[in-house]
Amino acid sequence: MILVLLAAILQTESQEPVRRVAFGSCAHQDQPQPIWDPIVAAKPDLFVFLGDNVYADTKDMEVMKGKYAKFAAVPGFQRLKKTCPILATWDDHDYGGNDAGREYPKKAESQRIFLDFWEDPPDSPRRKREGVYDAKVYGSEGKRLQVILLDTRYFRSPLRSDSKGYVPDPDPDATFLGEAPWRWFEEQLKAPAEIRIIVSSIQVVAEDHPYEKWANFPKQREKLFRLIRESKAAGVVFISGDRHFAELSMMDGGVGYPIYDLTSSAFNRSAKRWRTYETSRRRVATLNWLDNFGVIEIEWERRDPLIRLQVRDVDGDIAIQQKVFLSMLQFGTIK
Repeated sequence: MILVLLAAILQTESQEPVRRVAFGSCAHQDQPQPIWDPIVAAKPDLFVFLGDNVYADTKDMEVMKGKYAKFAAVPGFQRLKKTCPILATWDDHDYGGNDAGREYPKKAESQRIFLDFWEDPPDSPRRKREGVYDAKVYGSEGKRLQVILLDTRYFRSPLRSDSKGYVPDPDPDATFLGEAPWRWFEEQLKAPAEIRIIVSSIQVVAEDHPYEKWANFPKQREKLFRLIRESKAAGVVFISGDRHFAELSMMDGGVGYPIYDLTSSAFNRSAKRWRTYETSRRRVATLNWLDNFGVIEIEWERRDPLIRLQVRDVDGDIAIQQKVFLSMLQFGTIK
C-alpha cells in the first residue's frame, strides 16, 4: 500500500484541479483539420489523444516518421500544444497496421517514434517498458482527477472473425492488455482519486457491432469491470475513439454503478452527411455524422460535483450532453 501511495504522489502532475478535459481520435495527416479551431476555443485544461492520431499503416519507420512530421506541421495542432498539457495513447493506424495487435513486427520501433513525437522525457516510465500505457493525477485531495491511458495494441491477442466481422473469443488465455499492464492497471485503481478517466482507443461498452471492441474478448472485459469493483475505484468514466462517429454508451457491468463510455471520433474522418444508424442496445446518444471532439467538464465546487459528458461538433456546438453527479458513480448506485 505504501508503494501504491508513493507511486500516486510521484505521478501527480499539478495541484490545480482540472475542470475541462477535451479529447478525440482519428486525424488523417493528408486531409484538412478545421476541428482544431473549436477545440482551442473550448479552452481545455488538458487534452487527450485517443489514438489514430496519424494514419501511418506501414512497417517502414522512415515513412512513419514522415507522416508524424506532416501532422506536426498542422497549424491547429501547433496552437493546441501551446494551449494545454497533452496526453496520448495509440490505436491501430498510428501503431502501424489496421486492426493490428501483438503480431505487428515493428511495435518496438513504432513505440520509440510515438514517444519521441509526444515528447516523453528520457526518464519517462514509457521509455523503460513495452507498451505506451500511462497514468497521471491532477489536483489535490477532494478534487483529484486520475487519467489512465490503456494500450490496446502492444500485447493484444489476434482477433477472431467470421463472414460478418469480428466475433467474441472465449479463450481464457486471450489477452487485451498483457500480463504486466494488467498488474499495473490494478495498481493504478488503488491510487487515491475522486474521478478516474480511463482511456481506451476502442469502445468498452458498445457490443452489437462487428468491429473492434472490448466485447471481442468477453473474459478480458469481465476482468476490467471486476478489477474496478474489487479495488473499490469509484468515479470511473471511459473515453474511446476509433469508430468515425460519436456516441455515449452506458451499462451496468456488475461494477455497482453505471459505466459510461464516451466515444469521440473523428477529427477529420467522420461521415459528412446523414447515414443509417447502427444498432446498439447500450447507446444513450449519438452523433452519427460530422467531425467531432469530446469534452468532460467537472464542477468541483458543488457539494455533489457535477460531470458533464459532451461531444461537440466541428462548429463547437454541443451535440451530446449527459449530466452525471459524482454521487451516481459510487458503489451501491446499482444494487
